[in-house]
Amino acid sequence: MRAKRRYILARILPYGVAVDQRQAYFSVIEAATSLLGDAAVGLAQPAVVFCEGGYIVVRCRRGTEKDIATALATITTIADERAALRTVATSGTIHALRRRMRPIRPLSEAGEAQVGETYFTVYRYPRQKVDLVEKGIKHQKSLFFTEADLEER
Repeated sequence: MRAKRRYILARILPYGVAVDQRQAYFSVIEAATSLLGDAAVGLAQPAVVFCEGGYIVVRCRRGTEKDIATALATITTIADERAALRTVATSGTIHALRRRMRPIRPLSEAGEAQVGETYFTVYRYPRQKVDLVEKGIKHQKSLFFTEADLEER
Protein backbone atom coordinates (compact mmCIF):
# COMPACT_ATOMS: atom_id res chain seq x y z
CA MET A 1 0.00 0.00 0.00
CA ARG A 2 1.44 3.36 -0.96
CA ALA A 3 1.82 6.27 1.44
CA LYS A 4 -0.87 8.96 1.36
CA ARG A 5 0.27 12.44 0.40
CA ARG A 6 -0.78 15.96 1.29
CA TYR A 7 -0.20 19.06 -0.80
CA ILE A 8 0.51 22.49 0.67
CA LEU A 9 -0.28 25.62 -1.33
CA ALA A 10 1.84 28.65 -0.41
CA ARG A 11 1.92 32.17 -1.81
CA ILE A 12 5.30 33.65 -2.77
CA LEU A 13 5.91 37.12 -1.39
CA PRO A 14 6.70 39.79 -2.51
CA TYR A 15 4.53 39.83 -5.61
CA GLY A 16 6.34 39.48 -8.90
CA VAL A 17 9.33 37.47 -7.68
CA ALA A 18 10.32 34.89 -10.32
CA VAL A 19 11.18 31.60 -8.61
CA ASP A 20 12.76 28.55 -10.23
CA GLN A 21 11.23 25.24 -9.12
CA ARG A 22 14.61 23.64 -8.49
CA GLN A 23 15.87 26.55 -6.39
CA ALA A 24 12.57 26.55 -4.46
CA TYR A 25 13.07 22.85 -3.71
CA PHE A 26 16.56 23.52 -2.33
CA SER A 27 15.20 26.31 -0.12
CA VAL A 28 12.36 24.11 1.19
CA ILE A 29 14.71 21.22 1.99
CA GLU A 30 17.22 23.53 3.67
CA ALA A 31 14.55 25.20 5.82
CA ALA A 32 12.94 21.90 6.79
CA THR A 33 16.29 20.27 7.62
CA SER A 34 17.43 23.17 9.76
CA LEU A 35 14.12 23.26 11.65
CA LEU A 36 13.18 19.57 11.92
CA GLY A 37 16.40 17.62 11.34
CA ASP A 38 17.45 15.06 8.75
CA ALA A 39 15.41 12.16 10.14
CA ALA A 40 12.11 14.08 10.22
CA VAL A 41 12.65 15.47 6.73
CA GLY A 42 13.41 11.96 5.48
CA LEU A 43 10.10 10.76 6.89
CA ALA A 44 8.14 13.76 5.54
CA GLN A 45 9.62 13.46 2.02
CA PRO A 46 8.89 17.07 0.97
CA ALA A 47 9.02 17.89 -2.73
CA VAL A 48 8.09 20.95 -4.78
CA VAL A 49 5.43 19.86 -7.28
CA PHE A 50 5.21 23.14 -9.18
CA CYS A 51 6.00 26.80 -8.89
CA GLU A 52 4.08 29.29 -11.03
CA GLY A 53 1.90 32.38 -10.94
CA GLY A 54 3.11 33.54 -7.54
CA TYR A 55 2.25 30.22 -5.86
CA ILE A 56 4.18 27.08 -4.92
CA VAL A 57 2.82 23.60 -4.18
CA VAL A 58 4.81 21.35 -1.84
CA ARG A 59 4.04 17.63 -1.49
CA CYS A 60 4.66 15.73 1.76
CA ARG A 61 3.47 12.62 3.56
CA ARG A 62 0.19 12.73 5.46
CA GLY A 63 0.66 13.68 9.09
CA THR A 64 3.71 15.86 8.44
CA GLU A 65 1.97 18.75 6.68
CA LYS A 66 1.98 20.98 9.78
CA ASP A 67 5.72 20.52 10.23
CA ILE A 68 6.43 21.29 6.58
CA ALA A 69 4.10 24.31 6.62
CA THR A 70 6.01 25.60 9.64
CA ALA A 71 9.29 25.10 7.79
CA LEU A 72 7.91 27.01 4.78
CA ALA A 73 7.26 30.01 7.03
CA THR A 74 10.96 30.16 7.94
CA ILE A 75 12.16 30.64 4.34
CA THR A 76 13.60 34.12 3.73
CA THR A 77 15.50 33.67 0.47
CA ILE A 78 15.14 31.58 -2.66
CA ALA A 79 18.15 31.50 -5.00
CA ASP A 80 19.79 34.56 -3.40
CA GLU A 81 16.61 36.59 -3.83
CA ARG A 82 14.57 37.77 -0.86
CA ALA A 83 11.29 35.88 -0.75
CA ALA A 84 8.87 34.47 1.80
CA LEU A 85 6.31 31.68 1.61
CA ARG A 86 2.91 32.02 3.29
CA THR A 87 0.73 28.92 3.52
CA VAL A 88 -2.70 29.34 1.94
CA ALA A 89 -4.23 25.85 2.14
CA THR A 90 -3.53 22.14 2.55
CA SER A 91 -5.32 19.42 0.61
CA GLY A 92 -5.13 15.80 -0.47
CA THR A 93 -5.27 16.72 -4.17
CA ILE A 94 -3.56 19.29 -6.36
CA HIS A 95 -6.85 19.87 -8.18
CA ALA A 96 -8.48 21.22 -5.01
CA LEU A 97 -5.53 23.58 -4.47
CA ARG A 98 -5.67 24.91 -8.03
CA ARG A 99 -9.20 26.14 -7.33
CA ARG A 100 -7.82 28.14 -4.39
CA MET A 101 -5.20 29.86 -6.54
CA ARG A 102 -6.14 33.34 -7.67
CA PRO A 103 -4.08 35.28 -10.16
CA ILE A 104 -1.70 37.64 -8.42
CA ARG A 105 -0.98 40.42 -10.85
CA PRO A 106 -0.80 44.13 -10.32
CA LEU A 107 -3.99 45.83 -11.41
CA SER A 108 -3.65 47.99 -14.49
CA GLU A 109 -4.12 51.16 -12.48
CA ALA A 110 -0.52 52.07 -11.69
CA GLY A 111 -0.08 55.75 -11.13
CA GLU A 112 1.92 58.34 -9.29
CA ALA A 113 1.48 59.87 -5.87
CA GLN A 114 3.18 62.63 -3.95
CA VAL A 115 3.68 62.38 -0.20
CA GLY A 116 5.32 65.51 1.14
CA GLU A 117 8.04 66.38 -1.35
CA THR A 118 8.67 62.77 -2.44
CA TYR A 119 7.14 61.20 -5.56
CA PHE A 120 6.09 57.54 -5.57
CA THR A 121 4.92 55.05 -8.17
CA VAL A 122 1.70 53.38 -7.03
CA TYR A 123 1.09 49.66 -7.64
CA ARG A 124 -2.34 48.26 -6.70
CA TYR A 125 -2.83 44.54 -6.15
CA PRO A 126 -5.85 42.34 -5.54
CA ARG A 127 -7.15 42.17 -1.97
CA GLN A 128 -6.59 45.93 -1.47
CA LYS A 129 -2.77 45.79 -1.27
CA VAL A 130 -0.95 48.93 -2.41
CA ASP A 131 2.81 49.39 -2.84
CA LEU A 132 4.42 52.81 -3.04
CA VAL A 133 7.89 52.71 -4.59
CA GLU A 134 10.01 55.80 -4.29
CA LYS A 135 11.04 57.17 -7.68
CA GLY A 136 14.75 57.30 -8.44
CA ILE A 137 15.73 54.93 -5.63
CA LYS A 138 16.43 51.23 -6.19
CA HIS A 139 14.95 50.02 -2.91
CA GLN A 140 11.42 50.25 -1.60
CA LYS A 141 10.51 52.60 1.18
CA SER A 142 7.62 51.36 3.31
CA LEU A 143 4.85 53.82 4.05
CA PHE A 144 2.01 53.17 6.45
CA PHE A 145 -1.23 55.12 6.37
CA THR A 146 -4.12 55.37 8.79
CA GLU A 147 -7.75 55.80 7.78
CA ALA A 148 -7.47 59.52 8.56
CA ASP A 149 -4.55 59.82 6.10
CA LEU A 150 -6.56 58.10 3.38
CA GLU A 151 -9.61 60.34 3.94
CA GLU A 152 -7.51 63.50 3.54
CA ARG A 153 -6.43 62.54 0.01
